[in-house]
Amino acid sequence: MGNYLNPGNSGFEGIRNDVYVDKTGLISLVNETINTPRRLSCISRPRRFGKSFAAKMLCAYYDKTCDSSALFHDLEIAVNPEINGSYLQHLNKYDVIYLDMTGIIGAADKRDIVPFIVRNVTRELVSAYRGLEIQEAFFDTLANAAALAGNKFIMIIDEWDAPIREVRDQLDVQREYLEFLRSLFKNSGATDKIFAAAYMTGILPIKKDGSQSAISDFQEFSMILAEDFANYVGFTEEEVLELCKEYHRDFSMMKQWYDGYTLERIGSVYNPNSVMKALRYNKFRSYWTETSAAKSLMDYISLDFDGLSRTIAEMLGGIEVAVDTNGFANDLVTFRNRDDVLTLLIHLGYLAYKEETQTVHIPNEEIRLEFARAIREVKRDDIIRRVRESEQLIYDTIHQNAEAVAAQIEKIHSEETSLLFYNNEQSLRSVIKLAYFSYKDYYLKFEELPAGEGYADIVYLPKKTSPVPALVIELKWNRSAEGAIRQIKDKRYPDALREYGGDILLVGVNYDKDAPAGKRRHMCMIEKYGMV
Repeated sequence: MGNYLNPGNSGFEGIRNDVYVDKTGLISLVNETINTPRRLSCISRPRRFGKSFAAKMLCAYYDKTCDSSALFHDLEIAVNPEINGSYLQHLNKYDVIYLDMTGIIGAADKRDIVPFIVRNVTRELVSAYRGLEIQEAFFDTLANAAALAGNKFIMIIDEWDAPIREVRDQLDVQREYLEFLRSLFKNSGATDKIFAAAYMTGILPIKKDGSQSAISDFQEFSMILAEDFANYVGFTEEEVLELCKEYHRDFSMMKQWYDGYTLERIGSVYNPNSVMKALRYNKFRSYWTETSAAKSLMDYISLDFDGLSRTIAEMLGGIEVAVDTNGFANDLVTFRNRDDVLTLLIHLGYLAYKEETQTVHIPNEEIRLEFARAIREVKRDDIIRRVRESEQLIYDTIHQNAEAVAAQIEKIHSEETSLLFYNNEQSLRSVIKLAYFSYKDYYLKFEELPAGEGYADIVYLPKKTSPVPALVIELKWNRSAEGAIRQIKDKRYPDALREYGGDILLVGVNYDKDAPAGKRRHMCMIEKYGMV
């Protein structure tokens, strides 16, 4: 066993010795591609979403220098009749080349990445295959090795995009690395002779080089288009529910904190790293800060693109925002507009993408906290102003300063006219969410909450540690703020908060589009409510 050639199964053995969620169905998808035109697969997903676990699992399954049957015999790939037809056919039947690009960058001089790979893999090939002829071109050496081995290679590259992400200021190094990958995987004379299959993981999709992909023969699966690999991006809701039952954890809290990513075919996807830590420590908090990705968020939301700060405020308020993901260059430096930044944040896991609506949103409490932390450190005047205004609005609401609340809502409504349809009730709801976008520091938000004899428009319920009153907000159009308060009472909306036990403020907001010139169009009334 070596570090690069046939690394064995010890990595997956360690994974199996801990709490393990069965993701071996992924093996069947890779098996389907072996020795077919689809043999090259690139799977991109955020940090801490199980990429390395999957790579170690595949190494253990394919590596012919070890016997991994005991590690897999009780797992889906071995026991599920719908997918196990190829299980024994490929189990421990191949030589595996494994490249952990993050580790390689750490061990090599950053200007020596490709020569480092060639030297070390070649050395292990020479040790494994006596009489191997070393050729000038690395792919020719691999072809000779495959002939001596009597089988093609399975190549697994973990964090394939690390040189793109971590050596971003050295374009010549990036070009050399991409040319190296192209020589292996876009080589009509050698690729099919050398590789039975290749599986790459990364955060970014394949780097675009001008108008062409640098490695265009790879099938790509990402947070934007996961397709058959959707089940293996993170934990599914069913998997998280089973974990919570087994370890007696609060599923509703797990969902609030770590759900929010949605993929076609399977629905909700959870951050596996955070779920496992919440499971282990029985504490629901942001574990995202432990990833290096969190350190870069402030840099991206500080970029001076028109509309970016407004978009972030909208998403913090719970609004979904349209995005065009097609122009993104798949690197960390080429940004032409707001959509490129949003697309990068999807791949980094900071935003969740809905394919059917082509919109993005902040997925959960964990990520909202990271945005809230980052946005307070951004040195752009427009972002600082929005944060301060939203916090002041919450303060004015809590202290029942209805006139100030009405003035700020009117200001936001006026500023966002170009974004929202001005004269309709849905517009006013969006304005409220945008105006109160700092609410996550204090509240949980519920829309159309079933209550009494109807549905409360918006309810902000205090977090357990927040010494603030609950807010029940009713919106009216061309009526009156007093009428909004009256409806809250008549339809008993506060009944939904009967178990809450704290103070409740009723907030009625009305917009009068026909108000005469000089008269405020937005009115607000705030009243303290006592439960009977």
